Amino acid sequence: MSGVHHHHHGHGHAHGDERSTLTSRAAMASISMAIFLIVLKTWASIETSSMAMLGSLADSGLDLLASLVVLAGVRIAAQPADDDHRFGHGKAEALAALVQVILITLSGLFIGYRSIQRLLAGAETQDAELGIGVSLVAIVFTIALITYQRHVVRRTGSVAISTDRLHYASDLALNGSVIVALALEQFAGLTGADAFFGVLIALWLLWGAWQASSHSLDQLMDREWPSEQRERFLAATKEYPELAGLHDLRTRTSGTHHFAQFHVWVPGDWTVQQAHDSMDRVEEELRARFPATEILIHLDPEGHTDRETLLSSEITEKAS
Repeated sequence: MSGVHHHHHGHGHAHGDERSTLTSRAAMASISMAIFLIVLKTWASIETSSMAMLGSLADSGLDLLASLVVLAGVRIAAQPADDDHRFGHGKAEALAALVQVILITLSGLFIGYRSIQRLLAGAETQDAELGIGVSLVAIVFTIALITYQRHVVRRTGSVAISTDRLHYASDLALNGSVIVALALEQFAGLTGADAFFGVLIALWLLWGAWQASSHSLDQLMDREWPSEQRERFLAATKEYPELAGLHDLRTRTSGTHHFAQFHVWVPGDWTVQQAHDSMDRVEEELRARFPATEILIHLDPEGHTDRETLLSSEITEKAS
């Protein structure tokens, strides 16, 4: 008779309260920062008529939205499993990311369209000094925020804050490109340089959206773990003789929670109690090595072939 051996556990760093205080503070810092930059860049966009500045403004707007969505998504994803969501709420984070992707795509298309229009019309920018000054202020504040976020990520290991930090790190390049665009157009007399940079920024936004969408779709579609994570898990299981008969390993990720389930052949004459006891220690150690991972082990008597699975036997029966 095959039995199921199931273990569930929490995850996270020590000092949960301190962790949530730090991550909330970092999220609030990035929200305040985005609001400040939006006000600054709106004024600069109006004054300079710069497409590169408009692109940078759109990016700050998206950063604000992303920070709010990340905050909401993470709060929902962190809620424990309940009656209606027995696997937890982890996918809220992936859904939040998809909302971001749609917005980033729309703004990228709009900026690209406007930039090409201006390129064809030969429209010019004015007041380069103002635009450059605003971009320099943005760079200084962004560096300060990134430094603070790095400190928080080091203390908490928060995925959300780490993703947010990447947003702002890429902003540095964006603000730099605004400075280059305005300088080329007004000081080097290259008409169209600004609109050209506007097109590049639009493409950059679309590329970011594409990358983010594939990650969130992987989670929503229960894609297997990346091969290196899977290999690391399998390598760990090989250290336990009890798991020599491991087969049909299936993995998925939901938010910050990982799930791994597999079948193990055990001697046919073992009692359920024997099999359970032998797996307990192994499972305890695997859980310690792979925090935030829920492990589900299905025990099969040696030589038994499963017939009730969704997968074909070529996939399930080969020892993973």
